[in-house]
Amino acid sequence: MSGPAAPPRDPAAMTPVEGRDALGWRAKFAVVAPSTNTIVQPDMDDLRVPGVTNHYGRIHVPDMHVASDEDFVALVEAIGATLYDAVDRCMTCAPDYLVMGMSALMFWDGRDASERRMHALSDHCGVGVSAGSFACEAALNLFGAKRIAVISPYFPVSDRNVTRFFQDCGFDVVRFRGLKRPSPVAIAHTSAATLRQVAQEIDGDDVDAIVQVGTNLSMCRLCLDLWDELGKPCIAINAATYWHALRTMGIDDRFPGHGPLFEQH
Repeated sequence: MSGPAAPPRDPAAMTPVEGRDALGWRAKFAVVAPSTNTIVQPDMDDLRVPGVTNHYGRIHVPDMHVASDEDFVALVEAIGATLYDAVDRCMTCAPDYLVMGMSALMFWDGRDASERRMHALSDHCGVGVSAGSFACEAALNLFGAKRIAVISPYFPVSDRNVTRFFQDCGFDVVRFRGLKRPSPVAIAHTSAATLRQVAQEIDGDDVDAIVQVGTNLSMCRLCLDLWDELGKPCIAINAATYWHALRTMGIDDRFPGHGPLFEQH
């Protein structure tokens, strides 16, 4: 696969609609992410197609030191405490859809609890919602994966919740590597070399696909290379989430440079 490239500008998709937003006439996406997150915005802006715009809301989160499960739970609770405030600010621009640029909370306590949480959020804001947990589930099902290996920047308490979610979805989590990053900002400092090594270590003949969770972990580009090198799906959560949002909104543009999800599905 080649490296990321700008989506082609299809003339048929370049005609604004009277009464719709001048730039986001096909869809306006509200995207919410922790204020410490520096990866979601550039990742999702790379995936925009003509007539779709992204409008970011920041969930206020301090750059907390994280050294234990208890610290990580405190971080997740801090995100949950101001999530709705960020969503409410985004809704003032009248978006058509909400994209969750944070993932730990949407895996917590398994699939059923996460689904209830997502529906409550959708009911609150009055638009549909794409979350990385469910987007990864959809992408894995699309490629027929059953046995998966997972990379996360999290601590064991969160890794157990992610594992439970995927098991609830019917996947066998063969291996899991949590990187225990020491703060929310530090997640984005994880090098591609480190992530490549981890992916190679958790791969094996007993794994159908590799999944990366944690939206501040930069793996969209690396997953394209790993997909070729390992010969199996490598799902980056930010790419899966944006793909899910586009397709849910009926936006079916196919374009090269961002892997099979966007080229073929």
